Amino acid sequence: MIVVSRFRVAEADGEGFRDAARAALAALAERPGYVDGRVGRNVDDPALWVLTTWWVNTGSYRRALSAYDVKVTAVPLLSRAIDEPSAYEEEQELNVVRPRRLD
Repeated sequence: MIVVSRFRVAEADGEGFRDAARAALAALAERPGYVDGRVGRNVDDPALWVLTTWWVNTGSYRRALSAYDVKVTAVPLLSRAIDEPSAYEEEQELNVVRPRRLD
């Protein structure tokens, strides 16, 4: 599972956002089921940032959001994300309409 969270950040806040995003990524990386993650900045619009994480499954990501350190470090940052769907399944399960396992 891939989670793509995009953010619109004022240029003056860019360095602070980068630090907060790295801290959020570090907190998420400590959770079971985390595979990888990256922070990026758009090459055409420097006010647009992205935090992308890969997870073993949906349940791992959702449980990670419940952890105390993630609630303190990552959730405040994630609450600033652009309001759009952010969870994606990888290609082998693309658009398969069926109940999902959360474990």
